[in-house]
Order: sequence, then C-alpha cells, then structure tokens
Amino acid sequence: MVAGKETPQAIKRRTRRIIKKLRGLYPEATCALTHVDPLQLLIATILSAQSTDETVNKVTPVLFKRFPSAKALAEARPEEVEKIIHSTGFFRQKSKSIQGACRRIVDEFEGLVPNTMERLVTLPGVARKTANVVLGTAFGKNEGVVVDTHVGRLSTRLGLTWTSKDPKDAVKIERDLMALVPRDDWTFFGHALIWHGRRVCFARKPNCGGCVLAPNCPSAGTFDAPTNVKPRRKIGRA
Repeated sequence: MVAGKETPQAIKRRTRRIIKKLRGLYPEATCALTHVDPLQLLIATILSAQSTDETVNKVTPVLFKRFPSAKALAEARPEEVEKIIHSTGFFRQKSKSIQGACRRIVDEFEGLVPNTMERLVTLPGVARKTANVVLGTAFGKNEGVVVDTHVGRLSTRLGLTWTSKDPKDAVKIERDLMALVPRDDWTFFGHALIWHGRRVCFARKPNCGGCVLAPNCPSAGTFDAPTNVKPRRKIGRA
C-alpha cells in the first residue's frame, strides 16, 4: 500500500501527470554520457560511479582513441588504463572492472556487449543500474528504471516510493517505480528525473517555485528558497 492517505490508484494517476509534465519539459531527455556504441556506453557508465558525467566525457575520448575495442582494452597494461581514467576516482578498481568486463565480452560474447539483463550483470563492475543504462539507451530495451542519486532523491520527494524512506535504497525504489511508471516510459523517466534533479530539484535547496512538478509533489514548498546567485569573490591585494 502507498503510505499516507493516497490510494494506489491516486498515486498512479499522479505519476501519469508527472510523466506528462516531464515529457513536455524534457522531450529529448537521454543519457548525458558521450558514446557511439554499447561498449563505450558500458565503460562510460562504469566510470561514472562516484564521478560526474562531465569528467567522464573528458576521459573517454582519450581512452577510446587509445583502446578502440573490447579486445584492445582487455589486453592493455593496467597502468596505462589507470593513468587515463585517474581523474574519475577509484581508478584502480574501475580499471579492474573495465578490463575484466572486456575480457569476458571477448571470451564469452564474441566481442559484443550482451543485450540482456541476465548476461550484462555477469560482467565485472556491472550491476542493475549500469545494465539498465546500457539496455535502455544502447539497445532500446526497457528492463528497469535507472536509480541514481538524483532519481532516488526525486522519487522520495515526489512520494513515488513507499517501501523505503531511504533515497539511497535503489533496489526498493526501482521496484516501486516499475509498479507505477508504464514500461514504455521506464528509460525516459529515469533520464528525465536525472535532468530535473540537476536543473531544478537540487539536493539542498530545490527550486520549488520554478518547478512544473510542484502541483503533483507532496514535498513542494517544504524547503528554503534556492540560492541561485553565487556570492562574489573578494579580491584582496597581492
């Protein structure tokens, strides 16, 4: 059951209204990680953990120019991969995951990124979130909803998850969203919430006054007004 007075039918209707608003606001919402094929998206998504898309998008062109295929990455010297991806953080573990995934892709999947959830999650460094990104964006398959920091935060604020109050509980949040959001919208919905979280529903001071979702958000108006203007730096004498 949905927590509070809202019935399951009511929350589904509200979810449809939210999706409609998001469609109007972000009709082109998609993954912000630069890529040209499933392999590049897979690796970029692994690199994006505890990093920003902007940082990853600066690193991947260098990485893919040096190692353009799964075979090339699988056979690369770890030190060289680590040096290229260093700025994304946790570079040693990410290098192990990337090279381990590429070895399995070469050895077991004929050099091609698998296109099923069951096979993708067998790759080192790949869990449901990464698999959902790859399946939804690269293969057009709606197998789940991507739940990152933004989606977890917004789903909680919008009252679209009720089995967990923890915005970091990706497993329960995804399950709740899959029950509410039509399957055809799963991939779009995840991307749109990420875009909205970056542009409007900020972590500390969301811009509720400028949010088109506010009429359908139980948390609207419960935060302080956003501070959008950065204070000027004081310039001292040399």
